[in-house]
Amino acid sequence: MRRQSREPDGRPDPGSTSAHVRGILLCVLVLLPVGLAGRATEVLPLAGSAAFPSRPVVVSTPAMPRPRYLETVRDPVFGTSFTRVTDPGGRMSRTMACDAALCRHRYSSTQAWNADQSLLAITNGCSGMCFLDGRTYEPLFHRPMDEDCKWHPTRAQEMVCVYDDRVTLWSPQKDEHRVVYWPDGYWDLSFGPYKGNISADGRRLVLGARNKSGALVAFAYDLEERRKFPDIAVSALPGDNGYCGISATGRFIMCFQTLPTRTETVHVFTVDGRQVQLWPEHHRPGHGDMAIDADGRDVYIGISKADPDKWHVIKRRLEDGHVTDLTPPGYASHASVRNIGRPGWVFLSYEGTYDKVAEAPDWAPFYREIVALRTDGSGELRRIVHTYNDRSDYDSEIHASPSPDGSQVIWSSNWGVPGGPVADYVARIEWPDAVR
Repeated sequence: MRRQSREPDGRPDPGSTSAHVRGILLCVLVLLPVGLAGRATEVLPLAGSAAFPSRPVVVSTPAMPRPRYLETVRDPVFGTSFTRVTDPGGRMSRTMACDAALCRHRYSSTQAWNADQSLLAITNGCSGMCFLDGRTYEPLFHRPMDEDCKWHPTRAQEMVCVYDDRVTLWSPQKDEHRVVYWPDGYWDLSFGPYKGNISADGRRLVLGARNKSGALVAFAYDLEERRKFPDIAVSALPGDNGYCGISATGRFIMCFQTLPTRTETVHVFTVDGRQVQLWPEHHRPGHGDMAIDADGRDVYIGISKADPDKWHVIKRRLEDGHVTDLTPPGYASHASVRNIGRPGWVFLSYEGTYDKVAEAPDWAPFYREIVALRTDGSGELRRIVHTYNDRSDYDSEIHASPSPDGSQVIWSSNWGVPGGPVADYVARIEWPDAVR
């Protein structure tokens, strides 16, 4: 038997499948209806995991020239309109210029739009923060901000900023700060670091910090009550800390640790510091985001890198670790649920190539594509847009992040040129139940 080769990230190389199977897969390539994946038909089980009732197939990506800055075009397969919103190496306005290598949003689980979607923040390659009109994408103003600031999820004019020694509420338009927490006895404060968020109601966040003895701790803080919760002794946890974050309800704290074996584990605590879960499996899941499930419980949705659901997108409940399998294995790289105003959907960034996916009959049939997927395990999905990126480093990863109401999604792409300039693009999404 031929040994199965491996991708650089450890995924099986679909190119090792048989020529017979490759031939079958190449015969089922079709174009899909605009926007939607199609009406549900019979369920086709895939590798014993969640199936897609719409039976999506691999779709080749037609060649397409890179759109000009602020040009709106349509995906030639899905019909979705999208716009290039940044211009690496260019001057977008008199006070706003982009780095030649990249000009892009921050990350998949970071909210790029403010609460009412009037502003869009570009943070990487902008010498601080560039703010665009959230609907037309015209450049508005620039702020030389180097601290970790993220949009408040309910107050459109404010961001929450974490400095080394304090937490502020910042109005980017007025460039005014209001200190809400200035702790005594803690230093080196961090918002995660980097991957932290605020609870969905805008009340709570988790701060990493050093205490008086220099030990690493994490604790929740309530911005409304000005209340600090008990310390969690992060330095006493096994391995090195990646980050700690608050759950969407504000009830739990997740701390991601990396062991000397490079196994990435998760510890789940209540905000009072009581540990309720340890997920010892490697990265099960990771590269994801936290949401409130339909039953009101906190979940984390991401990509698993451990058996029995390796390379699947899974949903894991924080209070008891229960796992719901959402997809077959595939090339999903990041998951985002920043669409807090349209719950029940997760936006997935798929990497990979046509050849790799077409030769893997039991894998999710997506590559270089953004897919919106129901989080209830039904397999219902919407294929949004092709990304035209060729991942060559971290900055060229897609990191798709939806707007709060799910009507837009931003992603990054080097437009198929490894090492080429990375720009941001925004696709507009029509939902059948959207109020016009």
